[in-house]
Amino acid sequence: MFDYTVETSKSKDEAVRVLEENLKEQKFGVLWNFDLTAKLQEKGTDFDTPYTILEVCNPQEANRVLSEDLLVGYFLPCKIVVYEEKGTTKIGMPKPSALIDMVQNDSIKEIAVDIEERLIGCIDKTV
Repeated sequence: MFDYTVETSKSKDEAVRVLEENLKEQKFGVLWNFDLTAKLQEKGTDFDTPYTILEVCNPQEANRVLSEDLLVGYFLPCKIVVYEEKGTTKIGMPKPSALIDMVQNDSIKEIAVDIEERLIGCIDKTV
């Protein structure tokens, strides 16, 4: 499966706040908190689904994978989305292990799996 997605009883804004705290504990910084809804509305669309994209990065891990294969930079920073769908808040991300499969480099697969497990832990702790 390409993604990892869970539901939470928290509001979108509360889930984003708690998720950012959990990411910080794992040494992932939020490089960008992007309110996609506001941006699309600013550009004249009628998109009204609450949707936030967090771009997150752990500098040491980014250095490790980029040192092995520069193509991995195409997937960086990692993205985690928090959005509302039919009254339910969801948190999800593309799995790093699924993305790494595309570059066909077994030497960094283990790193991707470790990062994935840590990000999933942050998401699960948010729920």
